[in-house]
Amino acid sequence: MTRWLSIIGIGEDGYEALTPAAQTLVENADIVIGGKRHLAMLPADGGNQISWPPPIHTAVKEIASYKDKKVCVLATGDPFCFGIGRLIADAIPISEITVIPAPSAFSLACGRLGWAFQEVDTFTLHGRPGALFEPAIQPNAKLLILAQNSDTPREVAERLIARGFEKSKVTVLERLGGKKEIIRTETAATWKHNDADPLHVVAVDCIAGRNAQCLSRLTVLPDDAYESDGQLTKQEVRSVTLSVLSPSPGQLLWDVGAGCGSIGIEWMRRDRRCRAIAIEPNKKRRQMIANNATALGTPALDIVAGDAPDGLSDLETPDAVFIGGGLSQEGVFERCWQALGPGGTLVANAVTLKSEQLMLSLYETHGGSVTRIAITRAKQVGTKTGWKPFMPVTQWCIRKPHIKTSS
Repeated sequence: MTRWLSIIGIGEDGYEALTPAAQTLVENADIVIGGKRHLAMLPADGGNQISWPPPIHTAVKEIASYKDKKVCVLATGDPFCFGIGRLIADAIPISEITVIPAPSAFSLACGRLGWAFQEVDTFTLHGRPGALFEPAIQPNAKLLILAQNSDTPREVAERLIARGFEKSKVTVLERLGGKKEIIRTETAATWKHNDADPLHVVAVDCIAGRNAQCLSRLTVLPDDAYESDGQLTKQEVRSVTLSVLSPSPGQLLWDVGAGCGSIGIEWMRRDRRCRAIAIEPNKKRRQMIANNATALGTPALDIVAGDAPDGLSDLETPDAVFIGGGLSQEGVFERCWQALGPGGTLVANAVTLKSEQLMLSLYETHGGSVTRIAITRAKQVGTKTGWKPFMPVTQWCIRKPHIKTSS
C-alpha cells in the first residue's frame, strides 16, 4: 500500500529540529496541512500550504480527497498523544500513513520536573470540562494537564483548593522546547497568575491538607459525596454491586432507573475509558445526576430521560446493565437482556416484595446467582450507641453467554 500521507510532529524548536527524513517528507509534499503556527515555522519557499479550516473533524475527513497527491500534516509534538493523529487514523488506514512524532509536551514536562512518566496521570482540558481531572486528585498523585487557555492554571488551583489540596505544587510550563520556554511554580493557594501563554502544560504535585476530601478511585464513595433525595444505593451495596458488575476499560454500562446516578458515576470513575448511560424518568433526579457527575469527575455521563423499557430504545449496545429501579415494570428485564452484548453482565437490585418475587421467578427461569445484602450501622440512640438496620437488598446477577463460533 502506498503511503501517500505523512504526519510529522513538530515542536517549539521548529523546522530545523526535524529529522532529515521528516524534512524530506515536508519538502516533497504536494500539500502541507497544519495550524497557522506550524506553517509559520516552515521555510519561506514552501509549497502549497493549507491552514486547518473549522470544524476540524470535517477537515480531517476531507484529507482523503487528496489521495492522489503526497500530503503532509504537521502536528504539535506527538500526534497520537491527545493530538490529531487519532482523528486522521480513524478516517484513513494507518497502512497509508507515515508517522514521525516529536517529543510530546508530557515527555518534555517530565524531563524538566524529573518525574517518571509511568507514574503520572495525563489529561487534556482542551475543549473539555475541567471536572475531568477531579478523580485524579489524590494524595501524592502527580498530574500533567494540557491547558485549554491562559485561565486553566487558575481553574486547576481552585479545584485543588476546594478539595482541601491547597498545599499542592502547581507548575506551569510554557512553550516547552522553544526559546521562549518559561517555567513557574507556586502552591495552589498562592497561584495568582492568569497570563500564561495559551500553549502550556499544568503540572500538579498533589499534597493533601489537613481537611482534604480524599475521594478514592479504587473504592466506592461515601454516601455524603452525593446529592440525593434518599434514592441512593448505599455505600456498602454499591461496593458489592460494582464488584459483580466488574467494570473494564472502554465498556459501556446502562444504569436503568438511575436515581441520583451513583452506579453510573462509580463505574466511570474506575477508568476514564469507561462509559455509562443513566436512564431516569424523573426530571429533578436527572438534574441531581448531572450535578453529581460534574462534581465527582464524570461530566461525560450520558443522561437519558425516559421510563424503561420504552426509554431504552435506540441506545448503544451495553456491555453491562444495572437495574436499580423499574425491574417490576413489564418488559424491563426482557428489553435489557435482549440489548446486552454477548458475555455481558446484568445486575438487578430489589428492595420491595413485588420486585423480589419477580426477581426470584427470573432467577428460576434464567439462572445466575442471588444474594441478600443486609447492612446494619452503629448510630446514636439517645445518649448511647445502637445498631440501625437498613432495608435488605436482594441482588441478582446473570451473565450472558458468549456466542459460540463454529469449529
